Amino acid sequence: MDTTLALPLLYGLIAVALLFDFLNGLHDAANSIATIVATRVLRPQFAVVWAAFFNTIAFLFFGLHVAQTIGTGIVEAQIIDPRVIFGALMGAISWNVITWRLGIPSSSSHALVGGIVGAGTAKAGFGVIVWSGLGKTLAAIVMSPLIGLVLALVLVFIVSWACARTTPFVVDRTFRRLQFISASLYSLGHGGNDAQKTMGIIAVLLFSQGMMPDGFHVPFWVVIACQLAMGFGTLFGGWKIVHTMGSKITRLTPVQGFCAETGGAITLFAATWLGIPVSTTHTITGAIIGVGAAKRASAVRWGIAGNIVIAWVVTIPAAALIAAAAYGAVGLFR
Repeated sequence: MDTTLALPLLYGLIAVALLFDFLNGLHDAANSIATIVATRVLRPQFAVVWAAFFNTIAFLFFGLHVAQTIGTGIVEAQIIDPRVIFGALMGAISWNVITWRLGIPSSSSHALVGGIVGAGTAKAGFGVIVWSGLGKTLAAIVMSPLIGLVLALVLVFIVSWACARTTPFVVDRTFRRLQFISASLYSLGHGGNDAQKTMGIIAVLLFSQGMMPDGFHVPFWVVIACQLAMGFGTLFGGWKIVHTMGSKITRLTPVQGFCAETGGAITLFAATWLGIPVSTTHTITGAIIGVGAAKRASAVRWGIAGNIVIAWVVTIPAAALIAAAAYGAVGLFR
């Protein structure tokens, strides 16, 4: 492994990784706040503060299994060097900025995974891919939105049955309050899963520089730095994506918002505990489609949903190509 990187360059790469984490919070703020804003339970400026707080404290509730997967479970850790990290981050950041500008709720998580694969294979070929880790990540592209959809759908039916004899006014008032809880849980799940991806990147960078003689682990200062960067990014919101998630897919009521957030949060909690780097974007989109379809199929704007799915499919290969190009470009200056 290359252990000759000068400290200023090492600090620079860590800063780039934290920039990605900030952009992840900015890009994915919509996942945490879209439903609570769309139902007018919270104003956007208060919703982002609410989500940022729970994003930041998520490390108190979860282990670091996702960080372990990103650091050692996508490509072999032994081939990671600063050039691979730079390429991976450039691929992920570039794709995040492109989709953010277009208002497309793509996955920051899968952009980073694509970046790691693209830069890693550009260096050492497809043999360095850890197919078990990449396989469960790819499977989650399909499973996380489906699980979010099914859970949200089931919750809608349970709530509808439980509130059948309650007046609409009381139901609306009750679930406006309950949305504070569901939005908090979803923000915890978002911060717990997504921030760990940057933790894994920084930790494997330090590992590649020989700074972990006792083996791969995530230092506590890395955990705190990543949680703060994500929380800070969330404060700035991604308003185009909030609009897409909160109103373009389907119109939401407080009951639907609660069910979508709760179904999504359950999915994220389970994935984080299992060490699976899922997409919070995919999860909440599936849940929103589920609550919309529970009302009637025509309540979902399937054209918008279809465009989002196309973005999901394109994200990993697009980020991988950009990362490979960035890796190659660095070699021109060596």
